[in-house]
Amino acid sequence: MKNIVNVFAMLLTISVTFAQNKDATAFKNESKNYTYKANTAVKDSSYADAEAEYRKAISKDGENVAAKYNLGNVYYENESYEEAFNRYKQAAEVATTKADKHKAYHNMGNVFMNNKEYEKAVAAYKKALRNNPSDDETRYNFALAKDMLEKNPPQDDDKDKKDKDQKEQEKEQDKKDQDKNDQKDKNEDKGDKEKDEGGKDDKNKDGKGDEEKEKQQKDNKEGDGKADQKDDKKQQEKQQPKPNQLSPQQVKSLLQAMNNAEKKTQDKLNEKKAKGVKVKAEKDW
Repeated sequence: MKNIVNVFAMLLTISVTFAQNKDATAFKNESKNYTYKANTAVKDSSYADAEAEYRKAISKDGENVAAKYNLGNVYYENESYEEAFNRYKQAAEVATTKADKHKAYHNMGNVFMNNKEYEKAVAAYKKALRNNPSDDETRYNFALAKDMLEKNPPQDDDKDKKDKDQKEQEKEQDKKDQDKNDQKDKNEDKGDKEKDEGGKDDKNKDGKGDEEKEKQQKDNKEGDGKADQKDDKKQQEKQQPKPNQLSPQQVKSLLQAMNNAEKKTQDKLNEKKAKGVKVKAEKDW
């Protein structure tokens, strides 16, 4: 019974696989038919019809390299380079032969050249040459891409270099500003220190000046005292009579005494006259 079940399961698997393979084959055939119709539309320059047929072909067989690659060509002819690149990339991913990979990478390089992305174009052409080193067209395009890359370096690299240079300049400027500020602070600290020291000197000077002023005032006071004493002494000397010189008081007393003496003499004469003193009538010989 067990063997019968196993045989039945095996037959069922074979039947399902056969059916799947039959369906896959049918899908592949349908995909090929759509591809054929699309190719015919391209020859007639009916790109819209060609695009629709290629899409049907891809939906039936996701590994249809020709449909993806040719659809990329339709987009490329219409200058839809982003869509073209995506279809070439899909074709390269599912390609099983070097010939198909070579064609996909070659056309990817062409897209990059049109976009002036020369660095990416060089990389794409390199991959194409790995799959077909003898293709003259790819070799030419590769050399051209390299030449254009040398003449037109990537803008991102230039921008990065400029940004780097700018950052270096800003860093150097910041350093200069910092050094300048440090020097300024240092000078200000030095100035404050000198100012403080100058203040101390001025204070000492003021103190010394005050002491000198007080000393001068004291000297002046002493000088004034000495001058006053000298004036007093002069006054006293002026008031005191010098030797052999009468003072005004003495002169006054002397005159008074002389007047008194003269008065006494006059009084005596008057007294004698009153007693009848004889007077000669004739002169004495």
